[in-house]
Amino acid sequence: MKTFRNFSFLCILAFSALLVSCNSCQSQKAIPEPYHQVSPDFNADSAYSYVEKQVGFGPRVPMTAAHTACGDYLAAKLSSFGAEVVEQKASITHYNGKDIAIRNIIGSFQPEKESRILLFAHWDTRPFADREKDPAKTNQPIPGADDGASGVGVLLEVARQIQQKAPDCGIDIIFFDLEDWGQAEFDDHSVPGNWWCMGSQFWAKEPHTPGYKAKFGILLDMVGAADATFMREGESLRYAANIVEKVWGTASKMGFGQFFPRKKSGSITDDHIPVNQIRKIPSIDIINLKNDSSSGFAAHWHTHGDNMQNIGKTTLKAVGQTILEVIYLEK
Repeated sequence: MKTFRNFSFLCILAFSALLVSCNSCQSQKAIPEPYHQVSPDFNADSAYSYVEKQVGFGPRVPMTAAHTACGDYLAAKLSSFGAEVVEQKASITHYNGKDIAIRNIIGSFQPEKESRILLFAHWDTRPFADREKDPAKTNQPIPGADDGASGVGVLLEVARQIQQKAPDCGIDIIFFDLEDWGQAEFDDHSVPGNWWCMGSQFWAKEPHTPGYKAKFGILLDMVGAADATFMREGESLRYAANIVEKVWGTASKMGFGQFFPRKKSGSITDDHIPVNQIRKIPSIDIINLKNDSSSGFAAHWHTHGDNMQNIGKTTLKAVGQTILEVIYLEK
């Protein structure tokens, strides 16, 4: 019995040592490996200046002097960054019976490459502030710092970085026009039809390159607010769930998870819809969505409060660096 008891004691000691060893291994495995960034550093100060420059022109409502001046600036900037620039100009009869001149601005990097990624945002601003609390201001156009300029500003900085270090894939950046001139909420008579995203609808039917294809597309809309939350939007999950996972997963690895929560949201009508439905390019929407507001958007949405005071460089950095990382990881 004495020998057996000693043997049992030794077994217990050995088993205990094994448990400690295993727990130690598990503890070591629980420490995540530091993420090694492959993309160039996104400059938030630069992106902010591009947002500020657009707002400085005034509201970019189609067929206004500010719209023309800003469009010239955007085309020139893309060209200066080495993009092959093409402009689509057309006249579209809108819900109000008026013919609206539109201008889609497209910058292509390494156009000879067959493998391509599409990045896009709208650059026009809403001609009225139908969410404004002051009735005297509802018919005045909004500044559009977040709703329009923020996505364009991020993509201009992405373009600048691409010029300095080309990714393996070809990149097409499109600034769509006439996205935000949907019928006003204060209109008494609703006109049947899809009056949002007119520029992207036009391009999806008549792309700048016949038969244009891309591996996937990423839309940036309202990506500048300091308290932004980019929930996983419904139509993005429907058409391109794998791209949502790619982008949100990359953001998390890079430490931007607070901006890209794993929460799902409802579906949004935005420029990614015609790209998905008509052009058949799996595309997602990175857009600031809120569960605690009646509109589902930030408080400054479609108001005169959509100004530079809402733009946060940390948010621009989170979005821009995530986008850069995604495109530089693609082969």
